[in-house]
This record gives sequence, structure tokens and C-alpha cells, in this order.
Amino acid sequence: MEQGNQFGKFLETLRGKMSLRKVASKSGLSHAYIRDLELGRNRTTNDIIKPSPDTLRKLSQAYQYPYTDLLMKAGYLEEASSWKTPGEIRLDNVWYVEFGTKSIKYFSQEGIVEENVESLVAFTSFIEALMDLHFVKVDMHLFVNLNKIKKYAPSEGKLYFDTLEDGPFITLAAMAQMKYHQTLLDYVARNTGMSMDADSDARQLSLKAKLLT
Repeated sequence: MEQGNQFGKFLETLRGKMSLRKVASKSGLSHAYIRDLELGRNRTTNDIIKPSPDTLRKLSQAYQYPYTDLLMKAGYLEEASSWKTPGEIRLDNVWYVEFGTKSIKYFSQEGIVEENVESLVAFTSFIEALMDLHFVKVDMHLFVNLNKIKKYAPSEGKLYFDTLEDGPFITLAAMAQMKYHQTLLDYVARNTGMSMDADSDARQLSLKAKLLT
């Protein structure tokens, strides 16, 4: 964090002539909280406050200001920093990556490798690398390697990494399943050389969609 309340003043500068309520509407944050951030303290308790990475992402969208730059300004990310996976891990061999509050877990056929980290927001370039290798975000803290999926059970929302169902699997959140349904079918067909007969499962997925709307 910049010294004193410099970051709060910077946020106030970003807001400019935009009203607090307008920013609240754009970001989904309360106007009172946005003002607290600008002042650098909670006006109820007088405690110093620091915006979370998720809060900064919302503000970056509201102000149309680069998220990475905002992380740097807030002291979460060093300039030109990058993240490298442990030496024994090749991302293209990884089934999926799970982010924790202080660690990353890599799941692959060789097992699980866990790495402790100080701040997950230092992974901006790492996330880009995942996406370049066809990983997609299927949950808040979960990225799956589309190239490793061998079986997809839409009715259960499950992804398997071998053609049998006795191996590891992950369960998709409903919204992620709706978003990536056809993509998952396409990758399973490509990865196995076989197309899925998804008619029955697709009907069940359609029913799920109706129930969710």
C-alpha cells in the first residue's frame, strides 16, 4: 500500500466528478464503503482499511482502469512480477489447478503438488498462461485443463480425466456448466477421438436451465 492515505486519494482522483452512488451502481459496492476506501479508514470504527483484490477488480471495471495497475497501486503486485510453477510441474500435464487462500494445488496423473504463496493476486501472468494452455475457470478458485478431459457427464455436472469413472473428477457449478457445455462436448470428442451422444444429457441440462431461470 502506498504511504499514508495516498492510495485512497488516488481512488478519489479516479472517481473524479462521478458521484459515489454512480460508482456504487457500476461496481456493486456500497457508496459508503467506496468513500471509506477513499478516506483509508472505516468511519464507524476508525480502523484502517485495505480493499481486497475482488474489490479492486470491481473498481477497475467501474473506473475502466487496468486491474493489474490497480493491484500495483494497492501494494498487492510488484511491477513486472510474474508467477512460475514449481520446477517439477508442467502445466500442460496438469488436470486442474485449485487456488486456496495461501496456496495453489496442481492435480495431475503424478499426484498433487501444493505450493504455498503469499498473495494469490500475484498470479496475473500465471492466469494468462493457464488460459493460453486451454484452462478455463469453472469455479471461483478452480481452473480445469480442457485438453485433459476424457469424459463429461452433463446430467451430473461431472468432468473425468480418464474414460472410466473410477478416477478423479470435478463437479461443475451450474452456471459454468451452462457456459461451457458445448465446449466440453467438443473437447471430449477431440481428446478421445469419439463424439458424445449427448441427446439425453442435453435434455436433462436443458431442464436444469429451465429450473434455474
